[in-house]
Amino acid sequence: MTDQTRVSRTFDLLLAGSALILLAACQPAEEVAAPEIRPVRVVTIQSGNGGDSVSLTGRVQAESEVNLAFRIDGRMISRAVNVGDTVTAGQEIARLNPENEEDGLRAAEATLQGARGQLIEARANEERNRSLLAQNFISKAAFDRITQVANSAQAQVDAAQAQVGIARNRLGYTRLLADAGGVVTAVGAEPGEVVQGGRMVVQVARKDGRDAVFDVSARIKDTAPANPEITVTLATDPAVTAKGRVREVSPRADPVTGTFAVRVGLIDPPAAMRLGTTVTGRMPLGAPQGIEIPASALVRAEGRSAVWVVDPQALTVSLRTIEVQASDPENVRVAAGLNPGEIVVAAGVQALRPGQKVRLLGSQP
Repeated sequence: MTDQTRVSRTFDLLLAGSALILLAACQPAEEVAAPEIRPVRVVTIQSGNGGDSVSLTGRVQAESEVNLAFRIDGRMISRAVNVGDTVTAGQEIARLNPENEEDGLRAAEATLQGARGQLIEARANEERNRSLLAQNFISKAAFDRITQVANSAQAQVDAAQAQVGIARNRLGYTRLLADAGGVVTAVGAEPGEVVQGGRMVVQVARKDGRDAVFDVSARIKDTAPANPEITVTLATDPAVTAKGRVREVSPRADPVTGTFAVRVGLIDPPAAMRLGTTVTGRMPLGAPQGIEIPASALVRAEGRSAVWVVDPQALTVSLRTIEVQASDPENVRVAAGLNPGEIVVAAGVQALRPGQKVRLLGSQP
């Protein structure tokens, strides 16, 4: 190949390279990707309102209910009351067959009579020998033995007297009497049954007071003010009302419902609020300390709790650490870190980064 041919080919290669460079320069530059705008749901922080109240439904119950039962075993031969009957103090409720107790009382009285006869004889013998002792017809040791026999007879009389008292009490226990007035709410034995001592025969709701009993959630129990005044209304007639104060709060939650039984003592309840009637109680709630946000808004940043706060002008988010006071599966109570009026991301928090633009889907207080 001649030198002229080599020069010609080199020139052709240079022309081809220049053409490629020009073509590349004529291609449009790639467009810069626009920043991603993520849609998020948000909540607007609001301060707690202390004027809220809550309504609960419950039932009227007796302030105290007692189980009346026999103290001894036996066959019950009668029961004078049924559910719903009104009883008075001292009224006979039921009776056991008294034959065994009557026989026991007669046996104890017979033993007492025998012991008294022996005591009379022993005391008379002691008096006779006392005069003989004074005349030195008997020794002091012999007289001491006679006195000991008389004292033993006295002890036998005392023991027999005590047995008579026990037998008389057992006979009295065959009659079940009401110790206070009230209304029978349940029965536990029927005539003809053999009942054991202590078994409930009837249950009586005493008339010394009435309570409205409500099942209250833990959240309401914790936010309720101390010693609130509760307005109780009859469910069937809202015009019938009564005031009440919390008298007792169950320390243990119900294992099924998770609620706490709260007993509200009614102050001068009207007659229409009978036992078992349904009532509605309205109670003011105290303003919770701190701000509540949905639990879905919470994230972890450097081992601390945080939330995404939205800048309402730039519509960008920034991460802010907060102090959590309390939490449950639905809500988180914030003690510090947020202020009323600020906007917090409630859904979509896992896909955010600082400074990212967002589109607000909804703002709920």
